Amino acid sequence: MEPPPERPRDNPSVADTAAEFLSLIGLKELEWCLFAETLSVVAMGASPRDKAQGQWWMAAQWAPYQQEGAPMQSCILVQTKFRGKHNGVPASSSLKAYVTWQLETLEQEEQECLELTPHPTEKRTHIVSHEHGMTVTRTLQEGGAEPRCHSFSYGRASLRARLLEGASLLLLRVLARRQTMPPGLVFPAINSEGDLCTFSYSALGIQRQAVGSAETEVFVIRRAVRASTGAPSVWHSSFLPSGHLAQLMQIGSPVLMLLQDESILSKSGRFEPQLPFPKEPLDWEEDMELYSYFLDRKEELQLSHAAYLQQHPEVRALLSDFLQALLHQQPHDTISFAAEFFAHQRPIGTPFAGAASPLPSSPAGSPPANSK
Repeated sequence: MEPPPERPRDNPSVADTAAEFLSLIGLKELEWCLFAETLSVVAMGASPRDKAQGQWWMAAQWAPYQQEGAPMQSCILVQTKFRGKHNGVPASSSLKAYVTWQLETLEQEEQECLELTPHPTEKRTHIVSHEHGMTVTRTLQEGGAEPRCHSFSYGRASLRARLLEGASLLLLRVLARRQTMPPGLVFPAINSEGDLCTFSYSALGIQRQAVGSAETEVFVIRRAVRASTGAPSVWHSSFLPSGHLAQLMQIGSPVLMLLQDESILSKSGRFEPQLPFPKEPLDWEEDMELYSYFLDRKEELQLSHAAYLQQHPEVRALLSDFLQALLHQQPHDTISFAAEFFAHQRPIGTPFAGAASPLPSSPAGSPPANSK
């Protein structure tokens, strides 16, 4: 079987400059960028307090990563999820990327869904790095038709300092916290279609922006994605000093993502932590797959617990001794009593374990709880 066709390479000078810039990003600097955030999706031109039409969130955290036949390694897991409407049609998208702290992408998958009736469309782009380079697999499924797949690869030499979307999101947080960047900052990249392109970043300066009914200073960064064909895609990202987003907007899009909850801004304008992921209602009993998993897991745990107690009869004896001592002395502070009781237990397997252990006495002047 012949390998997938290899795509052309970029100007090496761009990669050299980008590699030098990435080498100056420290591990501690990246760790400050590992957090979660949630923005509301609103119509362009809407008030910051208008009702949201959807939601966008992003989270970055340390996570283990392992490819088949390779050792486990620690990397940064970057995830995003969008839910809203595209030209009035319900739409969603997600990204999941495993990135090293040098911002090299190990694996990434992007998914876009357009819930057209009666033929929903789903598009996936999966990119994985390996010893020979990087392989891209694009999958398109329309309605009930068979998925259409197309794969191609890039050689290792063409991947130096090349950014993918997940790594770019981390880099934006780094630049936002610095609130400065060199002019003409350009990186070789791979876009959401898996094609070679460039990501360019430029600072638009400090601006005032509304967050709910409040107003705060934000640092605005312009990012342009340029491929060999077609017009560039341009994004404006407004950041708080902590690196959290206050606004995310794609030029030409009918919607934008806004931070609407002003309560997370302190008096200093800084960001107060949010939950790692937004809460979503889940009726798991109505989900047949989850309910089936629950029943299987419940039976598995019951059998496991019964087997453990059968193999360790001393557990029942230990708990029986504790309850007997507790009811006999009836202390006011049951936590301290339990700590003292188990601290005096002999190691399991020693002669007279449990029976020879002295009962802890209630502190002087502390009668049993039921005494009058």
